[in-house]
Amino acid sequence: MKIAIEGCAHGELQQIYNTIDLIEKRDNIKVDLLICCGDFQATRNNEDLLTMAVPPKYRQMCTFHKYYTGELVAPILTIFIGGNHEASNHLQELSYGGWAAPNIYYMGLAGVINVGGIRIGGISGIYKSNDYMRGRHEKQPYTEQTKRSIYHIRQLEVFRLKQLKQPIDIMLSHDWPQGIENHGNLKQLLKYKPFFETDIKEGKLGSKPTRELLDELKPKYWFSAHLHCKFAAIVNHTSDDNEETEKRCTKFLSLDKCLPNKRFLQILDIPHDDSKSINLMYDIEWLTILHLTNHLLNTNSNMYYLPGPTASERFDFTPTEEEKTAVLEMFSHDLRIPNNFITLENYKSKTNPQTTNFCEKLCIDDPLALLLGQWSRSNLTENEHEMDSTFSSFVNSTMCSNNEDEIEDTEKSSEKLTMSPFILPEPKNDSTYSNINENSFLNNCSSITVPNTSIEKSDEDIHQSQGKC
Repeated sequence: MKIAIEGCAHGELQQIYNTIDLIEKRDNIKVDLLICCGDFQATRNNEDLLTMAVPPKYRQMCTFHKYYTGELVAPILTIFIGGNHEASNHLQELSYGGWAAPNIYYMGLAGVINVGGIRIGGISGIYKSNDYMRGRHEKQPYTEQTKRSIYHIRQLEVFRLKQLKQPIDIMLSHDWPQGIENHGNLKQLLKYKPFFETDIKEGKLGSKPTRELLDELKPKYWFSAHLHCKFAAIVNHTSDDNEETEKRCTKFLSLDKCLPNKRFLQILDIPHDDSKSINLMYDIEWLTILHLTNHLLNTNSNMYYLPGPTASERFDFTPTEEEKTAVLEMFSHDLRIPNNFITLENYKSKTNPQTTNFCEKLCIDDPLALLLGQWSRSNLTENEHEMDSTFSSFVNSTMCSNNEDEIEDTEKSSEKLTMSPFILPEPKNDSTYSNINENSFLNNCSSITVPNTSIEKSDEDIHQSQGKC
């Protein structure tokens, strides 16, 4: 499967598609999937534009709205995660993912989907320690503070992703995993971005939670953006098992923003199961984790803790086969993601019908609907009441706030709450791509730039990493 990886889109969707079209014609290839690593800027109208945390001079509609209204049609199946410059009110409608426009799919706050037998995970936003342990409390009208905190990664999304045990092929994040710079050509990186040196020395470059996910999930590929430069690395993972196991490594690649003469686009050929169509599918392990952890959803601004090994309640939510089967039955054994995009003018509620339908089917809560008072946790099923029997005491015992008003408000709100294998097939033998090693990854990540209106490859190559797969 030929996959185009885009760094920061910054609203230049039409330019990205045009660039891919030129490459396809030049190289006589067909790109099957476009992945955008954040700062997508899915602005539908001026109201969306005002929710973006950017200086006024950068508030530009760009071209996404044309794909939203149907004036243009996305020529390639496109998936994206959120960054730190987004139309926050639009993406907040799709907390668990959904179609932002026809053929353009947002992966939500965090998510896992399957495309043609390739398992893709992603987490939106960037890491800020002050908000990491808070609930998802932001709602319109946003303040200058909540306009920014809304795109900060929260512990629940990381907690959920850590429950995954089946292999991940591709993982997406907007900011880099902390310490990734040590697994590539650091000297070359600092030559291009010398001001990174201070942050690196102080351990401030990159995200701690995404580094934890990198070490835990050990995906085959990890793609990022945010720092507006191209950087490739190889991370060799060690096994905790005493027995001899196959050595695993992650091929990391970050790309620049979509501008002329910037290295913002990379096309990779990643082996997949040819018998599977290139359509979006839900992931049964991820769906089950969402279902099992629904009671941990917090929409308050206070800081709180999630259960761990010392807790008296369940803390390991890796699904059993029985739990996955039960969720599969909720979806009538059909994991195809429906093409149920609907435009804003066709629904008046602040909540998106895509999310409403998804939450009702999976028996989980819509965070935005809870914030707006349009959803009651009492709607959960009898089984959910048993699952969430400890929720009220859990919230009250794990708050970590110095604000007495916050604690009082949380206690009152908790009183009102009613408690509520996918195995990637072996790739077919392909002498060109089935044995992608370190040299081929780092050296074949050739840079694609857009000087004026032509397409060229950069002469500058990413040097080989010191590690070996």
